[in-house]
Order: sequence, then C-alpha cells, then structure tokens
Amino acid sequence: MRIDSHQHFWIYNERDYDWMSEQHKAIQTDFLPEHLKPLLRQIGFDGSIAVQARQSLQETEWLLSLAEQYPEVKGVVGWVDLCSPEIGQQLERYGSHPLLKGVRHVVHDEPDDRFMLREDFMNGIAALEKHGLTYDLLLFPKHLPYAVQLVERFPNQPFVLDHIAKPDIAGKGFSPWAQALTRLASHPNVYCKLSGMVTEAAWGIWKEEDFVVYLDAVTRAFGTDRVMIGSDWPVCTLSGTYEQTMNIVKHYVEALTDEQQSLVLGGNCARFYGIGL
Repeated sequence: MRIDSHQHFWIYNERDYDWMSEQHKAIQTDFLPEHLKPLLRQIGFDGSIAVQARQSLQETEWLLSLAEQYPEVKGVVGWVDLCSPEIGQQLERYGSHPLLKGVRHVVHDEPDDRFMLREDFMNGIAALEKHGLTYDLLLFPKHLPYAVQLVERFPNQPFVLDHIAKPDIAGKGFSPWAQALTRLASHPNVYCKLSGMVTEAAWGIWKEEDFVVYLDAVTRAFGTDRVMIGSDWPVCTLSGTYEQTMNIVKHYVEALTDEQQSLVLGGNCARFYGIGL
C-alpha cells in the first residue's frame, strides 16, 4: 500500500485560517477528498493521512467524518488541547475512534520556543499512550534541541517529525539542522516525514537535486525504516504540483531496494499509524 503521510483538507474562510497571508492566496479556497482522489490515482497511491490545519476540536470531528466517508483517507492526525486539564475527557471522547491515529499541535507558532517542555503540555503527551495515539512534531530547526528533550522523557511514545523540521532549503541552510536532526533520530521511537520541502525551497523554481543533500541527511539519520513520503498538499501547490512534489521522494528512492522503496512509500506510514491493523 502506498500512502501520502501528510496532507490537509479545509473549507476556507478567513477567520479559521488566519495563518494564511497574502502569499497563500492561491490556496485560499476549498480542498476536499474529491479533489485529492484523482491526484492520488494519477501517481499510483492508495490513500493518505489527513492532518489538522487549525487547532479546534470541531476540525478534528470534521476530519474524522471525512475519513468515514472516503476510504482513501486512511487515518486522521487531529487536534486536542494537550494543555487542558480536561485532556483526559477529550481523549476519552475522540481517542476510541478507529480513524484517529494521532494528534498534533502547531508548536512552531508558539511564542515560547520551549513550549513543548511545559508541564501541562507534557501531561498531555503522557495521556496519549493510553489511547495508542501518535504525536506529530511540527517544528523549525531551532526547536529540535527541545524536541530531543521531549522524546527522551517519553521513550514509549511514537513521534514523527513533520517536514524534516523545515530547514532553509532556499538558502542552502544545513548546519546546525543536520546535527540536531541526527540527535533526534537517535531515539528509535521517532520517525520522519519527507514532506513540506518544496515550500522551504525557492517557490516554483526549485530542482529535484536541490533536495538530495537533505534527503541524504535524513535517511542517514533515520534509516529507510523510519521515513515516509508526504506531500503537504495543498500547501505544496504554492511551489509545485502534487505530482512534482511527490516525485522528489519517488525518484530519490529509485536507488534503493524494492523492499526499502515499499517502506518509504507506504509501509513505514502504515506501521507508524497502525493502518490496516
């Protein structure tokens, strides 16, 4: 099974998606499963993981309703308020849904770089294990040292790093991102999504070779059994088409064995999120 490990759906309105600025004008419209389905089919993929794009329980419920209707949506990474004293009740309500595979918080937009080390946030992370839920790390490179401290405290919690932590690909930024990434990858409970790279490159004028040094660094750190292809659709369309975006990793893995390719293009995602179990 081939799975896009990271994409979003939304019915756009300015209030709920205030993170979109003038430069996001091209994606200030609706993106729904019926729009993604032909794109998946075009590249021979079976489905995707729908990831939260705004921090509300209502969106989590909506994404789960879409996953119930569309078999191509293999799972949902939603949002719950991990810092809330009512996190237990929220997880009791949503955690039993078979299509809720994990949760995410938009950590990289928090004013406190150490946000994920707050006691209330870590209490929320501690509650995930009971419900078998994963956690997506949405970070910038400056957050990676704090992420290392977080995963050290929760060795049994499955984590996945989104968008390879968004290094400055357009500016050819590499260190200290690569060193911090390697420290994070030393923890076997952490995976990494090969996603979100085209919007960190020069929009619309990048070449596939621009990403090779970053993909090399990630696969050296995590190996081929803890990385997974992802598009970040529709955000990726700001910088390239869906097919162009996915081809970056599809072409990169052509040098790997058939078994390794199968892992990167879907197997690792299925194992991490418990797809088909």
